[in-house]
Amino acid sequence: MTTTVIISIFLAIFATSLQNARGATMEPCLESMKTASLPDLPYAYDALEPAISEEIMRLHHQKHHQTYVTQYNKALNSLRSAMADGDHSSVVKLQSLIKFNGGGHVNHAIFWKNLAPVHEGGGKPPHDPLSSAIDAHFASLEGLIQKMNAEGAAVQGSGWVWFGLDRELKRLVVETTANQDPLVTKGSHLVPLIGIDVWEHAYYPQYKNARAEYLKNIWTVINWKYASDVFEKHTRDLDIN
Repeated sequence: MTTTVIISIFLAIFATSLQNARGATMEPCLESMKTASLPDLPYAYDALEPAISEEIMRLHHQKHHQTYVTQYNKALNSLRSAMADGDHSSVVKLQSLIKFNGGGHVNHAIFWKNLAPVHEGGGKPPHDPLSSAIDAHFASLEGLIQKMNAEGAAVQGSGWVWFGLDRELKRLVVETTANQDPLVTKGSHLVPLIGIDVWEHAYYPQYKNARAEYLKNIWTVINWKYASDVFEKHTRDLDIN
């Protein structure tokens, strides 16, 4: 299942539930939707060392991400049954499970692509047009990184810090989300370019409680080529400089 399909669920699921409550048939996309699956990493578990240890990558991917996938699929199947049965109470209760676990899957699917080994371009600065847009909105790449690090360090509890494109305002933005909320939960006009996981499971085995150190080091393996490709795809019809 693609990230785009899962994100569409977050945007449509409450509307779908209301339609079903009024006697409408189940949304076709829910009836035909395939279950989510754990994506393979595009690099070896030890490929991001020393920034991120092999131990963390194995635990993060095989245990944490897999759990989100498993629980999301379970909740989605329960939602299908509840909607088919007209069980409105269960439909409402399942929203939070789908948002949390589906969000965990969406976010991590992006996160793995946001990283790359140094020998495959990890940490290499972005090229134009993204580079120029960063300079225009944050003065420099270092200015963006400092803002991301500050916002990420300030997240209370668990969450994510995002570098994204606001297609409505035609500008680049830094946002944070709580728990496993995807960036799209703050608006469908927001496109994630880079998302950094600041849950403790993303860094604690290696960095203990030094989240700021983790945020400092992760930039050495950030895949700016991926961010640039997404940026160019979504700005072909925009002028954001």
